[in-house]
Amino acid sequence: MGKDKSMGGVESRDQWGSRWGFIIACVGSAVGMANVWAFPYRAARYGGSSYLIPYIICVVVLGCTGVVSEIAFGRWGRSGPYATFRKALTERGRPFKNIGIIPVLGSFAMATGYAIIMGWVLRYLWGSLSGAMFAAEDVGAYFGAICGDFGSFGWHMLALGLGFAMATAGISKSIERVCKVMMPLFYVMFIYMAVRVAMMPGASEGYKYLFILPDTAHLLDPETWIFALGQAFFSLSLAGNGTIVYGSYLDKKENVLFCSMNIAVFDTLAAMLAAIVVIPAVFAFGLDPASGPPLMFITLPMIFREMTGGAMFAIIFFAAILFAAATSLVNLFETPIEMIQERFRLSRPRAVGLVIAVSALCGIFLENGNVIGEWMDVVSIYVCPVGAFIAAFIFYWIMGPRFAEKQIGLGRNGAVPAWLMPLGKYLYCGIALLVLALGIMLGGIG
Repeated sequence: MGKDKSMGGVESRDQWGSRWGFIIACVGSAVGMANVWAFPYRAARYGGSSYLIPYIICVVVLGCTGVVSEIAFGRWGRSGPYATFRKALTERGRPFKNIGIIPVLGSFAMATGYAIIMGWVLRYLWGSLSGAMFAAEDVGAYFGAICGDFGSFGWHMLALGLGFAMATAGISKSIERVCKVMMPLFYVMFIYMAVRVAMMPGASEGYKYLFILPDTAHLLDPETWIFALGQAFFSLSLAGNGTIVYGSYLDKKENVLFCSMNIAVFDTLAAMLAAIVVIPAVFAFGLDPASGPPLMFITLPMIFREMTGGAMFAIIFFAAILFAAATSLVNLFETPIEMIQERFRLSRPRAVGLVIAVSALCGIFLENGNVIGEWMDVVSIYVCPVGAFIAAFIFYWIMGPRFAEKQIGLGRNGAVPAWLMPLGKYLYCGIALLVLALGIMLGGIG
């Protein structure tokens, strides 16, 4: 596969080279810094295995209802959310035809913030290579200098430059090929680190905490389920944007249910790998595994400074994080890039350059750690769940269950499971609204 000739004769449309190329790219978009940062500290905070049970349940439900619907919807529309929603609403004679701009703007806003944090990762990777991170007297002060006003401007621009380089050549020639290299390396690096951590004295306490029988108090606590739901929802990139646009490049002969469940499985494996690296390491050094946001940039670097071979461990760790961040960033940028390219008939390089340039102009005012935190909270609390709900509502309700079943059924040898339509129509749409409501009430659950 390479090009789709069905775009009305205007311009051939890029396509994924293979089913697994698509799956790996989607896994790359889903596996991000939250897998390495948020999942381990939340698993630690909510009782280890007590958190894993609701998390896995939520991933299975969301994978076979939310991820599959966004892939199938994008494949039907042969475009990103803006044009796909407009096509669907026009076909059904419904208003608000331009509502797809919401997830597009959400994807752009998230990418703009994500690029700043990716710049921090680049700075830490260089600090690990050069020894600057280990020479710093205080790790907290080291991070404070990086996340201050214009404290990491050059690294932020470098992150955007990498995003430009990855996105310019398109889906099959660039993004798919990069993801096929970066994501396997991510897993290999974390497996290596997991083996190294297992050799540390005291690491066994972390495994006990993570895998012993669940604590009933945590398991019965609604907060455990709420934050497991939020983690699963955002980890699977459910926002009505990136998964739809990646699905738009997928061939109709591919089984989207098979693809979506594999995406969910590999995303969960990434989170679990991160947990079995981070939690035992933190236990081994007697630190707090539930330290929250400082975990990745303060707590873990403190461990690297103390452990034998810590410099090499830090290099591998931040390189793996960089790979996850880069593949997520290029997915977030793809939604606005695709819309600009299709709507204004710009060449791929021009569309990418325009989106990256505007992101750079916006991002320089967000570089302060407190500001970027508030920015990302607003996008994740309000825009992402709204985008996910809009996509689900149009797909399952406005277009209807027969349409949804037909689109999900393309490429399958057998019939779509009977339970999937009501689960998607009622449960998943309800979950998207619930994530929005709980995020507003609790100040974010992602």
